[in-house]
Amino acid sequence: MSTNRRTDATSEEQIRAGVIGVGSMGENHARVYAELPTVDLAGITDRDEDLARRVASEFDTEPVTLETLLERCDVVTVAVPTHVHYDVVSTCLEAGVHVLVEKPIAESVEEGQRLAEQAREAGLVLQVGHIERFNPAVQTVAELIDDLDVISIQAERLGPPIDRMAPGNVIYDLMVHDVDVVGSILDDKPHSVAAMGTESGQYATATIEYEDAVATVTASRVTQKKVRKLTVTARECLVEVDYLEQSVLIHRDSYPEYLSGDGQPRYRHESVVERPHVDTGEPLRYELESFVEAVRDGTEPEVTAQDGIRALETVQLIDRLATGPTDADDEPSREREVEA
Repeated sequence: MSTNRRTDATSEEQIRAGVIGVGSMGENHARVYAELPTVDLAGITDRDEDLARRVASEFDTEPVTLETLLERCDVVTVAVPTHVHYDVVSTCLEAGVHVLVEKPIAESVEEGQRLAEQAREAGLVLQVGHIERFNPAVQTVAELIDDLDVISIQAERLGPPIDRMAPGNVIYDLMVHDVDVVGSILDDKPHSVAAMGTESGQYATATIEYEDAVATVTASRVTQKKVRKLTVTARECLVEVDYLEQSVLIHRDSYPEYLSGDGQPRYRHESVVERPHVDTGEPLRYELESFVEAVRDGTEPEVTAQDGIRALETVQLIDRLATGPTDADDEPSREREVEA
């Protein structure tokens, strides 16, 4: 039986935080927790004891066992490999500790649903680490979207090969970010999906149909330029988002014109371009501040377990389509699969 240790803390009281798994992402979580004035980084744990000692020393905390960490903490970040997400997150919830788990929520939708139910029954916050939701440029677009009649969304998350052995599936590692962002912008679940992939799972593209819009998402680790962009086509305007620059451009009143001053036709295209102000900053800091605030106030997190499950359902379908047989005669329905 879990015991929810969340108290009705005042704004002056610190939340005790810990990090489980301090690889590259987990180490950054430890750094940000250590920087937040309302948080006490109470400890970290990792199966690599040398790594745990180094990270703990860098951020003035202690390397401890998982059991000790859960006894100390009100909240934890779980940044371990996906295949152990379920066991680790379930253990944390059983201990009455609020959890931010890095994406995807679990290895399977069924595991994600069980974790969501466990958190709900325990009255605990379970937030999923879809960090791009907290990119200031994405949040700026989210504020605009209610006033737009969206027709399509195009997302590109491209880059060169990474310097580590056996990189994971690009759909689960990269594309999942944009699948979540698109789903949150449209506030809808997919009706159907078409997907293709190549280069041993390191390049994939998918077309996702929603009730009133269509989205195309592409992810790559074999593209010799780093690109992180989102384009929203609406009846009123075109919105361009650059994740890296944290910038937003809005194109309106676009019209083409042909000129013929010297007998030779020339083409000119003009439009009004707006640059809304974006309060730039580190998305991870905004994400952890939001998580801590949800715990402190007892409110629903900005990225819920159900959001994480929705994204996982979609990327599992994309992966199945993109990595299936390449001979259309073997699987005639491969190009399009409709969700129940």
